[in-house]
Amino acid sequence: MASATATAKSDEGRDVQRPAWRAWPVGSRLGRLIITLNLLALIILVGGALVLNELRRGLVNARIESLQLQGQVIANVIDQTATVGEPEPSLEADTAANVLQTLFIPRTQRVRLFDSEGHVLADSYVVADRVEASPLPPAKKPGESDFNIDLGFHKPTHTQEAARQALADEVGRALRGTTATGMRIADNGKRVVSVSIPIQHVRAVLGVLTLEAGDVDEIIAAERAALIPFALVAMGVTLLSSIMLTQLIARPIMRLASAADRVRLSRARAIDLPDLATRQDEIGDLTRSLTGMTQALSDRIDAIERFAADVAHEIRNPLTSIRSATETLELVKDEAPRERLMKILKQDVGRLDRLITDISNASRLDAELSRESPKRLDLEKVMADISAFYEATKREGDVHVRFVTGAAHEPLRVQGREGPLGQVFRNLIDNARSFSPPGGEVRVSLSRQKSEIVAVVDDDGPGMPADNLETVFERFYTARPKGAAFGGNSGLGLSIARQIVEAHNGRIWAENREEGGQVVGARFSVALPAA
Repeated sequence: MASATATAKSDEGRDVQRPAWRAWPVGSRLGRLIITLNLLALIILVGGALVLNELRRGLVNARIESLQLQGQVIANVIDQTATVGEPEPSLEADTAANVLQTLFIPRTQRVRLFDSEGHVLADSYVVADRVEASPLPPAKKPGESDFNIDLGFHKPTHTQEAARQALADEVGRALRGTTATGMRIADNGKRVVSVSIPIQHVRAVLGVLTLEAGDVDEIIAAERAALIPFALVAMGVTLLSSIMLTQLIARPIMRLASAADRVRLSRARAIDLPDLATRQDEIGDLTRSLTGMTQALSDRIDAIERFAADVAHEIRNPLTSIRSATETLELVKDEAPRERLMKILKQDVGRLDRLITDISNASRLDAELSRESPKRLDLEKVMADISAFYEATKREGDVHVRFVTGAAHEPLRVQGREGPLGQVFRNLIDNARSFSPPGGEVRVSLSRQKSEIVAVVDDDGPGMPADNLETVFERFYTARPKGAAFGGNSGLGLSIARQIVEAHNGRIWAENREEGGQVVGARFSVALPAA
């Protein structure tokens, strides 16, 4: 019987459909690692900034509360000691200045007393003989004059004007009987925490006591210094993540590229990177895919080489027979031996033609399977059309081909390619006809069994040896039953049939039909997934 090799697909060789969520970073090990490392540095910086901002706000609020408590005490003392006049009270500036002088005012604070008109009555810097130092302007050249210097004062800068206006607004709010607190810019350009408390005698506002703390810049500078460790940690995490990503992604990809170059340059058959193949991430998947791909290509190359060797061997036999017959034909003069030699020549030429045709079909099979996309096929219609064609072209004495319709009325559809599947059933029918007795019958039937559509081709031939039920699908299988004509088949038909069936995720097998313990024919079955 004719046969062909099976190109069975292993689990590793089949395309694996990955779930859609694996395409997103959340389902990717490397994607999660990259996102985590990048977010970690950002979280550290943002967290540090939030912590320090909360700390600064707490320090400023604590400073305001401290100044407010301290100012309330001083305002009560001034109200008790420096208030004169009845029924219209007023503040006595000298007494208030003496009160400020007797109090301990830290060097980082400044206390000023304003009357009800907003004029300064006392200043802790003045009563404590404190002088604010500022750099002198550059010396003038001889003959050069400065109007402001000649007059003995400096023109206020924009910052000083803004500072004085902010102080005046704060004092104005306090003169309306409410305590004013906040942060503003002082005359020297520094930020200060300020509290302005109205000095009230009963309900009358006699003046305003303003306390300023000038250590805000030092607090902010300390906060900025405290942010440095967070920034350093964030930089370290970013650097570490960059190194890790380089080691985990860039270097393995470079190794894969180098391995691919070695395969190309040294004509190796496969990529072998076992340490990367054990990784449970995308790099491991890529390594295993490349290894499987190159291994499949290597197996394909080996199969092609074996196929070429088998082809050369099979073609050599008829060529040798033809050469021997032609050489002998020149020496034979009798008509009867010459007729026998001519018959041998015609038989070998026909056998060679069948071999070349089947070899050509087998070599084009992969390209044909990849070129045509699978479609939903009504397998019952395909089988009926093929059977009808054989009956329409049948000659006298040829084997009949009968399609046996099933009782089921449901459509028997599969997902496949009509051309290759039609070739499978033609090969099986041709094989069955070649082993059927003259005038015999080949029966083709179709049925549904669970999730599969099963096609069966029965013949009334001598059957197959039990040991050869699997080897009949090997390429150029030549063990034939007793009495079968030699050279009637190329030995590739069943091999091609199995290759096509397995490309459609189906199964094909052979068995003998028995009645009363006697072999009465062969049966070939094809099972394809139902659409």
